[in-house]
Amino acid sequence: MSANFRDFIPPHGHPRVNGLDTTDPETYSMDTLKVPGIQRIVSKWKANVDEPYYGITSDGKRRDNLFELADEGAPLEEMVVCADRVMALLEPAELLKLSHEIDSDDWRRWSNPEFLIYRTGIRLEDMAEDTVQAILGLVRASTSPTGYARLMGAMQTNAFLGELCNATTIMNQRSYQFSLYGTPSRAEPWGYSLFGHHLSFNLFVVGKQLIATPIFLGAEPNVIDWGPNAGVRILDTAGDLPLQIMQSLPVHLQQLARIFEMMHDDKMPEGRWNPADQRHVAGAFQDNRIIPYEGIKALQMPQPQQEQLQQVISFYLDILPEGPYRARMQQVKTHWEETYFCWIGGFGDDDAFYYRIQSPVILLEFDHHSGVFLLNKEPAKYHVHTIMRTPNGNDYGRELLRLYREQGE
Repeated sequence: MSANFRDFIPPHGHPRVNGLDTTDPETYSMDTLKVPGIQRIVSKWKANVDEPYYGITSDGKRRDNLFELADEGAPLEEMVVCADRVMALLEPAELLKLSHEIDSDDWRRWSNPEFLIYRTGIRLEDMAEDTVQAILGLVRASTSPTGYARLMGAMQTNAFLGELCNATTIMNQRSYQFSLYGTPSRAEPWGYSLFGHHLSFNLFVVGKQLIATPIFLGAEPNVIDWGPNAGVRILDTAGDLPLQIMQSLPVHLQQLARIFEMMHDDKMPEGRWNPADQRHVAGAFQDNRIIPYEGIKALQMPQPQQEQLQQVISFYLDILPEGPYRARMQQVKTHWEETYFCWIGGFGDDDAFYYRIQSPVILLEFDHHSGVFLLNKEPAKYHVHTIMRTPNGNDYGRELLRLYREQGE
């Protein structure tokens, strides 16, 4: 397969993109949701949301005493100021439309396709530009400079794909829903979500502590190669460093870590691969999924590879401000003896692959996908999906919220 994504750009008039230049997000979404294959997938997703939230576990039993309330140095003051500015700029009807209770299940209705499944907020493209800039200011205040650039890079790459496919009405830098949960406060819990194609960012805040999962980041193609944002590549480290780890492991550990040889392997049990998430098991609408540990323990690796694995985790977590980043990394190290690494696919320089890093306090997934808008039928390195979760009940900050409410009783 060609290593150049441009060999797979659909030509003008191709069924994959025909008519996308004349549609709008609502019409496009309604038409897409009528497709029988999409209907089957979405109906399963909606059924999952109807189940009470429990959290991802490795065995169906949620672990206790993994998380605690603490001052982790989150930039609370700046975040509240930015959130107050957003609220002040919103029209009353807009504020009503995008506001939810702190534990609303609307938070669980995020998705990463380009079509709309749930409308839990308002798309940025439907807001005044000063309101959009205020929302982006809140995102900037809630993340590290590196993290903010990565989120904006995902938006830029989405817009680039829209330009490549002549589909800028459904894929652009503003095709993302924003929602508020709770009321921005220096004392009470609150948060927000921003989601759309190849980006979902969920942030829960209580005092100077925050949880920013689930996070979904993806890119098709994996690089912007022309235009004002040329050179943007948001997920290279997430793929390159784990490949180095896999290539440098002793052969017996390579064999133990690789749970399936093929990306769509005949040995996979039913449900292990699906046409939407492909190899991902912790994607949208999988909040309660049981995901057993697989592969090898990090402690089985030679020390240099263990250090590289922590660098991979650091890459995912460095989307956070400094204080929360340090706190999450310390959690990871505390549970290092329970951290697992597994692999699917080849590990040659040009091979597509999947990996998962999983412990009681973090779950990371990386997957090379086949084309959705690009025409490659097999997984390729120019279509990347990544996911970060907090297992055992703390996605959306739910466990911190429980502890906060118990503290007040």
